[in-house]
Amino acid sequence: MPRSEQPASASTPDAVLKALADPHRRQILRLVQHRELAAGQIAAQFPLTQQAISLHISVLRKAGLLAERRDGTRRLYSLRHEALDPVRSLLAEFWPDALARLKTAVERAHQTKETRQP
Repeated sequence: MPRSEQPASASTPDAVLKALADPHRRQILRLVQHRELAAGQIAAQFPLTQQAISLHISVLRKAGLLAERRDGTRRLYSLRHEALDPVRSLLAEFWPDALARLKTAVERAHQTKETRQP
């Protein structure tokens, strides 16, 4: 099995946020977040030309959000989840206490659910 090609540049918060700004690119990421898809399979989900989808895929790859793997003549794409880490870190700077409160609320809800079960 050929190895995945890594993007040329590392993910930066600015590059990732710029890539995520377009709704078509966000939809592409949703499509490939759990499974690899070929470019043609991705393009079939949009009322855009193959060239437009190729440009969106290129932006996502340059931002480090997509991994590409070649399988014969096909190029398969998948989400690089770790590429979102710089954005998570950036957002955590703005909401550190909110994230802690969310964690506490989820843990409490989980404990409450466990005590209700027979």
